[in-house]
Amino acid sequence: MALNARLDHRNPLVFDTHELGRRPGALQRLTREIDAPQDLGIQGVIGVPEGAPVELELRLESVMEGVLVTGTARARAKGECVRCLEPLELELAADFQEMFSYPDADDRGRPKAEPADDAEEDEDRLFIEDGLFDLEPVLRDAVVLALPMQPVCQDDCPGLCSECGARLADDPDHHHDAVDIRWAALQGLAGSLEDGEKDEMSGAETGVDEKQEK
Repeated sequence: MALNARLDHRNPLVFDTHELGRRPGALQRLTREIDAPQDLGIQGVIGVPEGAPVELELRLESVMEGVLVTGTARARAKGECVRCLEPLELELAADFQEMFSYPDADDRGRPKAEPADDAEEDEDRLFIEDGLFDLEPVLRDAVVLALPMQPVCQDDCPGLCSECGARLADDPDHHHDAVDIRWAALQGLAGSLEDGEKDEMSGAETGVDEKQEK
């Protein structure tokens, strides 16, 4: 990732490494609770609601080429069951590890004699800027990887009835009598015949009654 203009130290997802220093092997542990940024998760499927609390536990380690950040983000995600469409919630624990490089060092930790020629290589790297690094892109990637692509309210959720849309978990005995379309026409014909026979019998009874009256 290319260097940003400037990072804002007031942003809760921006961390300061000045206290850690650049001596290889130095360690620092941090905990921080932040409000979830917008669209944290899999859009339209499941994610952490904007403003919901996210607990961060971080371990910062100074190495030759930069700062190795290892951590866990914990939050509560909300979404919709893909089978029955009912709302659901789940506890999220997203682990991550990322290297934030010093802008004045190459990938081996050596000072750069002159600017790198390979711009594409820098696009894939995250950098420390004025002693600060932005955790947001790392957090977003970690949360997406930790969330289910097809969330379900329970592993054995039966879903919805394909004919009427009823939630099958609420009525395990729910069913519809299946009619073979090959017999449907014959059933209709049988009904017509029965109606015709009734009409004939009714006509015959009327004739008998008329003769008796005579």
